[in-house]
Amino acid sequence: MTARVGGRNPVISWIVGILCAAVVGALLWLSLPAGPGMVALILHLLDGSVPR
Repeated sequence: MTARVGGRNPVISWIVGILCAAVVGALLWLSLPAGPGMVALILHLLDGSVPR
């Protein structure tokens, strides 16, 4: 069950929600190449604190 707020068009809300999800997805897609570098950086920072 959802709350109805006066003055909000549900069709426009769906369109804006889909656009927002698309923007978040595009930003995640663009950030994928940084993944291996971030993992390497985190492993380097944790190198002295991880027990072997």
